[in-house]
Amino acid sequence: MAQLPPGIRFITSFSRDQWYRAFIFSLTFLLYTSFHLSRKPISIVKGELHKHCAASPEVQLHANKEYAAQLQPVKKPSNMSQCGWEPFDKNNYKQLLGALDYSFLCAYAVGMYLSGIIGERLPIRYYLTVGMLASGLFTAMFGLGYFYNIHSLWFYIMAQIANGLVQTTGWPSVVTCIGNWFGKGRRGLIMGMWNSHTSVGNILGSLIAAYWVSTCWGLSFVVPGVIIAVMGIVCFLFLIEHPKDISCSCTPSSDPEMQHLLIESENCSVTLNSSSVVTGEGRHGTSAISFLGALRIPGVIEFSLCLLFAKLVSYTFLFWLPLYITNVEHLDAKRAGDLSTLFDVGGIFGGILAGLISDRLEKRASTCGMMLLLAAPTLYMFSAISKMGLEATIVMLLISGALVNGPYALITTAVSADLGTHKSLKGNARALSTVTAIIDGTGSVGAALGPLLAGLISPSGWNNVFYMLMVADACALLFLLRLIQKELRCNADHTLFKEH
Repeated sequence: MAQLPPGIRFITSFSRDQWYRAFIFSLTFLLYTSFHLSRKPISIVKGELHKHCAASPEVQLHANKEYAAQLQPVKKPSNMSQCGWEPFDKNNYKQLLGALDYSFLCAYAVGMYLSGIIGERLPIRYYLTVGMLASGLFTAMFGLGYFYNIHSLWFYIMAQIANGLVQTTGWPSVVTCIGNWFGKGRRGLIMGMWNSHTSVGNILGSLIAAYWVSTCWGLSFVVPGVIIAVMGIVCFLFLIEHPKDISCSCTPSSDPEMQHLLIESENCSVTLNSSSVVTGEGRHGTSAISFLGALRIPGVIEFSLCLLFAKLVSYTFLFWLPLYITNVEHLDAKRAGDLSTLFDVGGIFGGILAGLISDRLEKRASTCGMMLLLAAPTLYMFSAISKMGLEATIVMLLISGALVNGPYALITTAVSADLGTHKSLKGNARALSTVTAIIDGTGSVGAALGPLLAGLISPSGWNNVFYMLMVADACALLFLLRLIQKELRCNADHTLFKEH
């Protein structure tokens, strides 16, 4: 008998269950990559919506005539002033741009609390598909303002609000799906790698938006809108919500390391009245968990409040970093957008590192606390060193991205999935969506506040923005102190038992 080709041997070396896991991992990765890809353009286009008008009127008039002569065949939109796109071409542009961020993020925060509750009661595949198609529509709607020459602030604000609401369908759905397919034993590392979709989406969104930002910024929104809508169709055709749907044996409950959870272990557990949290057993036939029932799960409140401040810092960078680079490094919108992707590159490594460390130590809160403790002085260094040149900015972007996004990534993925499958829930898989929505919804409140505060504070100087971010990091660490103390005490108790 002839020997099998190497490729076939490789394929057959994995079981059917393992291939399904890999498929769901890859599919959900791509689905949520498209969500972040569609959120990023607004931060890139800010530099085009408002331009700094340093030249005198005479110089500008002469330049305009030369430019018009060279590009006579190209029809430019009317009311496109040399200071940007009306109404963002005035001196209050930072407040107006901040309003765009705030409208999206407030809608996202409010919608997230409702999304998890709704998502538990609907098939994930249908819910996610509708959300992605609607996200594509409203993302493209913002860009259509360019082609239809719309200069009403309320048009852009309503597009942001609508987009923020429908984008809440994404996170609870994909986390619930990935939590159904993977157990807790190596969840930190697996989800740390999986959560890099956030940074990958930001990078791709930045590159796509930057490609058109200086020539036709409307396409910076239309193209990402088309991409997420296409991925919504892919979701409808291929997403499998739970291993049981295809009689797959790789359920989380079969994981031999299932019981490793945050601060709990055989000798270090949290007392909880389980009957007050969930009624029913198993996945099918159970009642969905209530909002208050999810809050009673140990650790949900602490991690939610921690994420509020951690996400405040992360989203301030997400929405304002390109404009900061434009002002400090004096680069155009395209180059600033390209350079800002380094923050997300650092975030990829930070998320994986946080997951790996938390798996090894079996201490989620302590891992987050360590990275938050290092992030605060790093932000101060970033504000000082980034003014020394482009090379220093690149280094600090990578380091800051890792330390800022590490805790954020760990809490929104592994921690949310751990808490959503807490042993007090008695196997009720329908709780995962609500727990995820509560944690990420609370974090989204901080995500809404961060860009708003940055818009209000930045006129007084960028240093004050960084001071605000350092205070936020300290607050995030403060809310984790009780859990960190329990984890360390738990470890000391285990050591004591081993010695005796």
